[in-house]
Amino acid sequence: MEFTDKELTCQDCGTTFIFTADDQSYHEQKGFSNEPKRCAPCRQQRRSQQGGGRFGGGERTQYPVVCSECGVDTTVPFRPRGDRPVYCSDCFSKQRA
Repeated sequence: MEFTDKELTCQDCGTTFIFTADDQSYHEQKGFSNEPKRCAPCRQQRRSQQGGGRFGGGERTQYPVVCSECGVDTTVPFRPRGDRPVYCSDCFSKQRA
């Protein structure tokens, strides 16, 4: 499919921006069906307000735990449920090896 540049309006700031043919091709390859709703500066601002976007960049909540293997006090980036052992980073690495 051949793409041509499109002019879109940002839903946040109201400015127009270009949805380039290359960006459209990329969106199609990734399986995205919607056009972008925000210009690049507004997308960046939104990501920074949400803690870094899809894959983080912001601070994650750490939960204190005691390692199930060696008994050391440590923290983990998820809330332990209590039904599975939780390991410090050293013991976790040994478990995976």
